[in-house]
Amino acid sequence: MADMLDWSTEYDVFHPQYIADPFTIWDELREKCPIAHTDNMGGSWLPTTYEHVTTIARDIEHFSSKSISVVPPIDPNAEPITIAAPIAVDPPMHTYSRRTILPSFSPRAVDELEVFTRAWCRELMDRIAGRDTADAAVEYAQQIPAQVIATMLGVPTTMKDKFTGWVRAILENAGYDVEGREQAGTELREFFTAAVADRRANGLGDDMISELLRAKDPDGNPYPDRLVLGMCGLLLVAGVDTTWSGIGSSLWHLATHPEDRERLLREPELIDSAVEEFLRFYSPVTMARVLHEDFEYAGCPMHKGDRVLMNFPGANRDPKQFEDADKFIIDRQHNRHVAFGAGIHRCAGSNLARMEMRVAIQEFLARVPDFELEEGKVTTWAGGQVRGPRNIPIKIKQSNPK
Repeated sequence: MADMLDWSTEYDVFHPQYIADPFTIWDELREKCPIAHTDNMGGSWLPTTYEHVTTIARDIEHFSSKSISVVPPIDPNAEPITIAAPIAVDPPMHTYSRRTILPSFSPRAVDELEVFTRAWCRELMDRIAGRDTADAAVEYAQQIPAQVIATMLGVPTTMKDKFTGWVRAILENAGYDVEGREQAGTELREFFTAAVADRRANGLGDDMISELLRAKDPDGNPYPDRLVLGMCGLLLVAGVDTTWSGIGSSLWHLATHPEDRERLLREPELIDSAVEEFLRFYSPVTMARVLHEDFEYAGCPMHKGDRVLMNFPGANRDPKQFEDADKFIIDRQHNRHVAFGAGIHRCAGSNLARMEMRVAIQEFLARVPDFELEEGKVTTWAGGQVRGPRNIPIKIKQSNPK
């Protein structure tokens, strides 16, 4: 068959078959080729076991984070226009740039954002509850992180749709639309350049852009513009698609698994363990590392500049690490998943993402406790850097008043 690929040498994280069912592919690779290699899209390696993924993630001596995209840069020899710290840099810049943003994602800071997030979710549900049908992704999941991140950055929340378009072009369509990816990056950079200029002209506020403009490196120098702009772009891109994919996957699961939805309604105290299991089972993010130098890892002759796809979703389905790895267990007790990564580059915004998922699920179920996928409609999943449902057409079977 023409569509039959040898995934050990021809994998493509943007391939429709990979997006639709990566789980079967990972199972196959773990058995016959735990670290696959392809020449597609500039070439890369794909580890599929928990052990390999976490070991590579923690090995900053051999594996650099200077290029985290699952596709190569448009011009591999060009100096990056902006610096997407802390996620796309190595120490020492990683260390001090991460320290700058951590207070904004501390438990206390996230607790303060929860009131705002819950109010926004309730406003969205006012538009959905009482109807016969809705799109739980477009009308709900995708609306939440963009509103929260825009508020944290201090930029207009009316730009949500524009933010969504940029994020999709940079992440979702990156494998096949190089021109769109480049254009979105340019527009994003121009947007934040204007936001920085506005603060310099009119005074700093209490938003994250202002905090980045106040920040100093270890020598006492202000962060250069390319670092400030890169960090702003990263906060928007990383904070939007990943979380809306997590929320969307959770709602899709609840629409297709009424037993879990009904149990969560009966036992609302399970929400925290449910969120952790959603994160493990539907982990959205695959990152990349780049080899500092030639290095043989687990018998694989990797070369300087080779790209390694950090397959955190595959690691979270490894049966050697998780009992009944391919079974969703809403009250799973031992759940050391790596949905947020591992090592020094573990996601700085994990507290925020967990809160947004928890609040989004709680508020959705409070108003629409009974729903299912709408018959005859298809859910479309995106893949590549971030996997998640782009639409979830649902039939609403029960709505509650405010």
